[in-house]
Amino acid sequence: MNAQQQVQNLLDFIDASPSPWHVVKSVETQLEKFKFVKLIETEKWALEAGGRYYVVRDDSSIVIFVQGQKPLVQTGFKMIGAHTDSPGLRIKPQAATGGDGLLRVGVEIYGGPILATFTDRDLSLAGRINYKDDNHKIVSTLLKFDRPLLRLPNLAIHMNRAVNEDGLKLHKQNELPLILSTIANECLPQAYFTQLLQEQTAGAIGRILSWDLAVYDTQKGAFWGAENEFYANSQLDNLASCHAALEALLDETVLASDNTLVCALFDHEEVGSESNKGADGSFLSDVLQRIALATEKNKEDFAIALAKSFMISADMAHAYQPNFPSAYDADHKVTINKGPVIKVNANQRYSTESVSQAQFIDWCEQAGVPYQKYSHRCDLACGSTIGPITSARLGIRSIDVGSPLWAMHSIRESAGVLDHNYMIKVMKRFFTH
Repeated sequence: MNAQQQVQNLLDFIDASPSPWHVVKSVETQLEKFKFVKLIETEKWALEAGGRYYVVRDDSSIVIFVQGQKPLVQTGFKMIGAHTDSPGLRIKPQAATGGDGLLRVGVEIYGGPILATFTDRDLSLAGRINYKDDNHKIVSTLLKFDRPLLRLPNLAIHMNRAVNEDGLKLHKQNELPLILSTIANECLPQAYFTQLLQEQTAGAIGRILSWDLAVYDTQKGAFWGAENEFYANSQLDNLASCHAALEALLDETVLASDNTLVCALFDHEEVGSESNKGADGSFLSDVLQRIALATEKNKEDFAIALAKSFMISADMAHAYQPNFPSAYDADHKVTINKGPVIKVNANQRYSTESVSQAQFIDWCEQAGVPYQKYSHRCDLACGSTIGPITSARLGIRSIDVGSPLWAMHSIRESAGVLDHNYMIKVMKRFFTH
C-alpha cells in the first residue's frame, strides 16, 4: 500500500470516528477482520501463544495485544501507546436553553482547543448515551448526527473592529453556547434536546439517563497542496498516531512475530490522563499483569519482563510554520514530510532519554526512514504526553515521537502524506526487531 492510500485510510478512519467512543468502535471493526478475540475484564482469560486479543475499558480506551511465541521473560513487551481523545467542546448535562427566539446548547471546554477555530463551522454531535432497556438494565449506545446540527456564528467585524489586530477572544461561559434551533411552540428546551437524541437512535431506546457527547466538525478529511502532499482533518492529534500503530500491528508479518506486542490507546490524555481508563490509571498495568499470569511461572518473571520492555509513546509533533518563526527554537525546527520526530525535554515532559533515542534512531535506519529531533523553546510552556506517565507507572524504557503537524488543537489540523507512511514503517520495524 502506498503512502497516499494509507492516508486515505486514515482520513476514512477519522471521519468514522468523531468521538473517543467511536474511535474504539472503529478499531474493533478493524480487529475483527484479523480474528482478534475480545476479552472481558470481569471474566477469566485463557490465552494461547500466538493468540490475538483486545480489551476495552469504558468504551473509549482499548488495549490490543498479540501473545508471543517466545517466553515473555525473554522478550518483554513491545508496546506502542497513543490516545483516542482530542481537544474540543463537550455538551453539558443540562444542555439546552431557550431565549431570544433561539434554542442553544451549552458546552464545556475539553482540554485545550483553539476556540476560535470552532466558529463558523458545520458542527454536529457524536458520543454515547445511557438508558434503561426493557429489562430495566442500564445500557449504552453510540450516537452520531451525520448532518450539520450546530453552529457558533462569529460576531461581525462591524461590532468587533479590533478582531484582526487583537485576535478572536471568546468568553468561555457566555459566548460558546451553540445555536441549535428556533424555538417552536414554546417547547421546553431540555425536553426538545432529549427528544432529538431519541429520534436519532430511531426511537428504539428507553428514557435517556445521561450522555457523553462531543462536538465535531462534519467536514470530511481532504488532501491538499500542489502535489496533494498534505492532508487535513480534525483530530489528527492523536488519531493519526492511533491509526499508524494499528496499521503497523495489523500486518501479517508483524502478527507472525514471536514477540508479545501491545497497542494501548487511552482516553483522557488531553485532560491529564488521571482516570480509570487513562494512562495514569491501572488499565494497561492490569492487562499486562494478566498476560504475565497466563504465561509466566512467578511474579519475578513479570518484573523481569517489564525490565526488558520498551514503549513508543506516539503523539503528534509541532511542525515548523515559517509565518511564525519566533515560536520555534531555530536549531530544532522540524519539517513536514521529513520523517518521525523524536521529542526531547530535559524536564521529562517527554519520556525520551539518550538510550531510547539511540534505539529509535537505529530502528529508523533499519527501516529506511528519515528522522528529526524536536526541542521546545525554553521560554514557552511545553505540552506533555502519556509517555512519562506510563513509563513511570510501569518502570519501562520509553521514547516520545510523533509525526509533524500544523495547527495542533485546531478543529482542522494539517500534516504530511509521507510522514504517516514513515511512522508506520518504523513502528513495524520496532515490533519485529
